Amino acid sequence: MTVSTTHGSDLSTWPTGRLLAVAARLVEQRWVAVLGGMGLTHAGLIALHTLREGPLPQRTLARRCQVTDQTMSRTLDRLVKAGFVTRSPDPADARRQLTRLTDEGRTAHDRAVRAEPALLGVLGDDAAFRASLLELITQLSTDG
Repeated sequence: MTVSTTHGSDLSTWPTGRLLAVAARLVEQRWVAVLGGMGLTHAGLIALHTLREGPLPQRTLARRCQVTDQTMSRTLDRLVKAGFVTRSPDPADARRQLTRLTDEGRTAHDRAVRAEPALLGVLGDDAAFRASLLELITQLSTDG
């Protein structure tokens, strides 16, 4: 099968790593658009996912999401404004606040999780995965 981009290059001859990089970039662009339409960012989605287990202090949340405290602070500010999380004093330590997922945040998380399979399709064994990558790249690069 000959698969080419809008520039005419035969993608079927490209190394798998390059195909993966291209597919990742194209999926990333789509994912950003889908999340943006939901009022989320990648960092926000990870925070919502992590908060599904229960309320957490910001520092703990940042550590579990593998981001800096400053990044988490900005992320939480956006999530609070969107109504996806709330902050309240920690009854165990008044010096810190706990971040809690709201019903709206849970709904936003669930919507984002349901949206992901449509972006990725079904993956199987290596040969099928490679063919899927070729098809995904072709479709994503010609849709725009």
